[in-house]
Amino acid sequence: MRRRFEGYAFIILFIILLTFSSSIVLADSGRKHRIYDFANLLTLEEVEKLESMAQKYSTRRDTDFIILTTNDTKGKDIVEYMEDFYDDKALGYDKPHGNTAILTIDMDNRDVYLAGFYKGEEYLDDYRLDLIRYKITPDLSDGDFYKAFKGFIKTAYKYMGIRPGVDPNNILFKSGFQITISLIVAGIVVGSMAYNTGGRVTVHDGTYRDFSNSRILNRRDNYLRTSVTKHRRPSNNNRGGGSGGSGISRGGGMTRGGHSHSGSRGKF
Repeated sequence: MRRRFEGYAFIILFIILLTFSSSIVLADSGRKHRIYDFANLLTLEEVEKLESMAQKYSTRRDTDFIILTTNDTKGKDIVEYMEDFYDDKALGYDKPHGNTAILTIDMDNRDVYLAGFYKGEEYLDDYRLDLIRYKITPDLSDGDFYKAFKGFIKTAYKYMGIRPGVDPNNILFKSGFQITISLIVAGIVVGSMAYNTGGRVTVHDGTYRDFSNSRILNRRDNYLRTSVTKHRRPSNNNRGGGSGGSGISRGGGMTRGGHSHSGSRGKF
């Protein structure tokens, strides 16, 4: 009787373990991926770290941050390859073909392309994507792909927290400038408090003056001339100043599925 009970217990335990293992497999298979490293530029540990980071920052901005690498674009240009991938995978945080920011690497031609769709296009325009690309290109050239991809996710996340149309390189957004201003304000407040804790000064310019014997002897105000100089203000219609750095060209486009995107392209 005891052996029969132990046999039943073993079978039940086996069924529980099998069910639990199946649940883990199904959960992992249904997990949303944001790192598509087809070129095998990353270790498994690096992929996991980037997946975790992308998931965290994507949730905060309602925009998926995607990394896509390949050794073979199937004869397509990198932009076309990225566009078809977006269409085929139906990428998007909020919905299929929704908010996305994607970094694409073509190792065969050493091309890099950054793009933003929907909310990603609104907050990460061509100019902002240029800035991100300039920042990560040195790491790409050095072969430090993990650092470059991490820099893309973090910088894109940061820029998406700044109102569209505002230059993210503005000094007001620099942490050093903000710290300096905070210290100056704190110094003014402390200085004002220290000044007000002392006694009030009661001596002024009239304390020792004899107004009965003091008078103005002479007053003169000579007008010479007025001079006005006008300078023509130069116009600046190009915020980015060209493709710059290691770039070739920049600009977005439209996928075959009809989804508009911003873009920045270059070599590394």
